[in-house]
Amino acid sequence: MEMGSHQTGSAPYYFVPGPSRWPVLAGASLLVTMAGASAWVNGISWGPVANIVGVLALIVVLYKWFGDAIAESEGGLYGARIDLSYRWSMSWFIFSEVMFFAAFFGALFYARSVTMPWLADLDHKVIWPDFTAQWGNSPGGTIEPFAKMGPFWIPTINTALLLTSGVTLTIAHHALRAGHRGKTTFWLFATIVLGAVFMGFQAYEYAHAYSELNLKLTSGIYGSTFFMLTGFHGFHVTMGAIMLTVVLFRVMKGHFTPDHHFAFEGAAWYWHFVDVVWLGLYVVVYWL
Repeated sequence: MEMGSHQTGSAPYYFVPGPSRWPVLAGASLLVTMAGASAWVNGISWGPVANIVGVLALIVVLYKWFGDAIAESEGGLYGARIDLSYRWSMSWFIFSEVMFFAAFFGALFYARSVTMPWLADLDHKVIWPDFTAQWGNSPGGTIEPFAKMGPFWIPTINTALLLTSGVTLTIAHHALRAGHRGKTTFWLFATIVLGAVFMGFQAYEYAHAYSELNLKLTSGIYGSTFFMLTGFHGFHVTMGAIMLTVVLFRVMKGHFTPDHHFAFEGAAWYWHFVDVVWLGLYVVVYWL
């Protein structure tokens, strides 16, 4: 089935959006969400309720906000300059995500390559005589003994899943550019399924870590860096899968043409970024 076509030649040279209430409502939703989260971690009774209300309100706001943007695009209001602005916006957003993960990789490097040898030198033996500079060890004291997470087999399987999802997404993109909606739908759906299976394996891995390895977020610097890096990556996989699911429904409704489909491209950029981050995690967190 061929992709649908849209009127793009009549798009205005400049597009000035009308007044919108969504930015203010999004900010208010985030304020309630973070206030609830802060109260929750400090044991205040109203914290969980406020946090959930804020998250639900944010979801509704984003649904309505993106719905308006989609309606404007389908109405032929977006020209080449709007397309370029979206591309720059997505590029800077992904750059901010690169810096986000760079901070956590930097924390892992500093703790592993700087702090541990420093704590194990001769001067610090007086303070902690039983400490050894071995990454993933269980130093004792107030930290319960735990086992280190290895690369086999779930992390390796997850690596194969994400790499395969990058291939299926690329096939879907080529099908979209060729105007084959059915083929695009199939391979995009396959990408989402692979992402969902990845998350299922990661949930199983976390259950295994807690129940059998006694590896927790409180298991020293190893546990905190492991769960922060893999957990935030899992969150990004979830967000990427949601983006691709929205794009899938839009493909099925015939919203894109072979020449105008930046929503697909932006989600694909994000997914490939998530793939690259996982390769770094797989090597640094599980192998080294």
